[in-house]
Amino acid sequence: MTVTPREMRDAMGCFATGITVITALDAEGRPVGLTVNSFNSVSLEPPLVLFSLDRRANCADAFGDGKPFAVNVLGVGQQAESNHFASKADDKFAEIPFEWQPGNNGCAMLNSAIASFECITDATHDGGDHVIIIGRVTHLNQVEGQSPLLYFQGRYAEIGG
Repeated sequence: MTVTPREMRDAMGCFATGITVITALDAEGRPVGLTVNSFNSVSLEPPLVLFSLDRRANCADAFGDGKPFAVNVLGVGQQAESNHFASKADDKFAEIPFEWQPGNNGCAMLNSAIASFECITDATHDGGDHVIIIGRVTHLNQVEGQSPLLYFQGRYAEIGG
C-alpha cells in the first residue's frame, strides 16, 4: 500500500501538537523565524530538543551545525503570532506586531511566549523533505499557569476545548 502525502497529513492531524515559533539569525545577523509544530524533547541529560525543518523554508540556511536558535512556545490566544510566522513573507521581522527581544544567544525571544528555549544546533539529520535539527538547550524560561496553543486536525485548539 502506498501512503500519499495527503493521507499522511490527515492522519498526523489526529495527533494534537503544541505550536512554536522558532527563530535564528541569517548570514547577515538578521532575525528570521517560522512557525513549527514538530518540536519535542530528546534528552534531559544533556538537555536536548529537536524540531523538523522543511528544506524549502525561506530561512532554512540559518539553521545548521553550531548555529544558535530559539524556540518560543505559544500559549492560548497567540494565533496571530502563529499565523504571522507561518506566512511566506521573506522578512517576518520588518513590521512585526509583537514585542520581542534578543535572547542570550542573539535569537528573537517573543515576550508573550509561555516557555522559551535557547539552543545551539548539536546535530542535523536527513528526514526526507525535512531536516531534523537537534539543539542543546543553553537557557530556558517558562511562565507558570499558562495553557498552550494547540493544533489538531488542521485547526487551533485548546485543552478541554
